[in-house]
Amino acid sequence: MHHPESVPPRSLEDKTFRLLLVIVSLAFGWILFPFYGAVFWGMVIAILFAPLFRRALKWTKNRRTLAALVSLAIILLIVILPLALLAASLVQQGAGVFQKMQSGEINFGLYFEKIVSVLPHWVGNLLDRFGLGNLGALQKKVTALVTQGSQFLTTQAIGIGQNTFDFLVGFFITLYLAFFLLRDGAGLARRIGEAIPLDARYKRDLFSKFTTVIRATVKGNILVAIAQGALGGLAFWFLGVQGALLWAVLMAFLSLLPAVGAGLVWLPVAAYFLVTGAIWQGVGLTLYGVLVIGLVDNVLRPVLVGKDTKMPDYVVLISTLGGMAIFGLNGFVIGPVIAAMFMAVWEIFLVEKKSELHR
Repeated sequence: MHHPESVPPRSLEDKTFRLLLVIVSLAFGWILFPFYGAVFWGMVIAILFAPLFRRALKWTKNRRTLAALVSLAIILLIVILPLALLAASLVQQGAGVFQKMQSGEINFGLYFEKIVSVLPHWVGNLLDRFGLGNLGALQKKVTALVTQGSQFLTTQAIGIGQNTFDFLVGFFITLYLAFFLLRDGAGLARRIGEAIPLDARYKRDLFSKFTTVIRATVKGNILVAIAQGALGGLAFWFLGVQGALLWAVLMAFLSLLPAVGAGLVWLPVAAYFLVTGAIWQGVGLTLYGVLVIGLVDNVLRPVLVGKDTKMPDYVVLISTLGGMAIFGLNGFVIGPVIAAMFMAVWEIFLVEKKSELHR
């Protein structure tokens, strides 16, 4: 009489422990999820400013807690404080522009009407084909769109004011976590590496790829955004465009989208100048946008982002758009990181496949 083989107690214990490991890991991720943005940016700050922490270690004679505190103080001074001052100025100027829109001093529908009125006849026919020839209806759509956008921005601003406590909690978590990751991050990374069941070289390659993409994406995109926003804002200020700082920040934000970003702001303004008779302003802004603002994107981004991440521009663009669609502003980093890890893991898989074939 044959008895069914019983599961060895040790094997059952291993399976139970692995199941418990998965459950508690998912539960831990679940409780962290409400603050995933704060946790993510704490990790990004620790990765970006790890070289600064290593220098601070030398200054403080290897006192890790003091070195982390010094690093955090420098980060607050050179990053957080300027951003807070910029945000305050932006809110003030944004409120002024919104008031002018409500009073009719700034009327996007009127600007659009002026542009359409001087367009060539064939362009009017083309607009008719796409159902855009009815100027009155189109103007209503544009006005409604701008109004909705304004209401959205106002709602967001009110929401930030009402959720000040949540913002402060997230900000505190980011800085608190950044402090401990700067101080203990190297040891924590080693322990995580030991726990991952992969070959040592693959773990080394994946960790290196992860940190490289984060550094390149954040530093590269932020430098490009600052450069394009500053250059575009300077041009708008020189040409007397109202709310130059607001448009500069909008250009900086849109420049996170490779190739198409800042042009979404300066190109319509240049077109408006051209069709309303301000020829030299329109031509000057167009040349400046293509040769100066565009050159920053075409020269700096491949050097700062594409070269280090080793990803084609179209992959960077698609992963950035997809990341921002899913994760919001955090997605401009998360999207390219996921894309880079996807490419790295598949490259490891192909290498393994080839090695198996040659055995």
